[in-house]
Amino acid sequence: MGTPVKIGLTGLPGAGKTETVLRIASMLGEDEILVGGMITDAVIEKGEKRGFYVQDIITEKKEIFAHEDIESRHKVGTFGIDLEVLESVGVAAISSAVEDADVIVIDEVGRMEVESPLFVEAVREALDSEKPMILTLHKKSRNPLLQDIRRRDDVRILEVTIVNRNLLPYKVVSLLKGETV
Repeated sequence: MGTPVKIGLTGLPGAGKTETVLRIASMLGEDEILVGGMITDAVIEKGEKRGFYVQDIITEKKEIFAHEDIESRHKVGTFGIDLEVLESVGVAAISSAVEDADVIVIDEVGRMEVESPLFVEAVREALDSEKPMILTLHKKSRNPLLQDIRRRDDVRILEVTIVNRNLLPYKVVSLLKGETV
């Protein structure tokens, strides 16, 4: 892979950002490129979104870090946020990826995650590393970290939509490999 490409994927909720990242990680894995970092996804109970889990891509350790039943002074909407879980799984996964992975994934830099100063610091360290990375970004947040990411010259922002989400993984993999798109 050539110059480290940093790609921010944004899009409306439900557009398929996490699904797109998982496909990219799988495609890179098929080429024996080690992808590390964290994935977040919804906890669905009785057909409804009740919270979110965080998962380490390499170790596959997975825990719920935000849920309607979590009592916390950190809340986004109806979800209480367990920062200790986010940090012990997500931040640890990011730090490990900066050290050991070929490509760093951070899914998602969103309203819940930025409640953790350690998460914000880990994202900044990953961005400053000399490794390619993929981040998913909350589309509408005005959080300072997200604004800084959007302003960086070394981050290319792509929007995931229902129309392009099936072809976008191929484009991102090509960009990461330094191929012209």
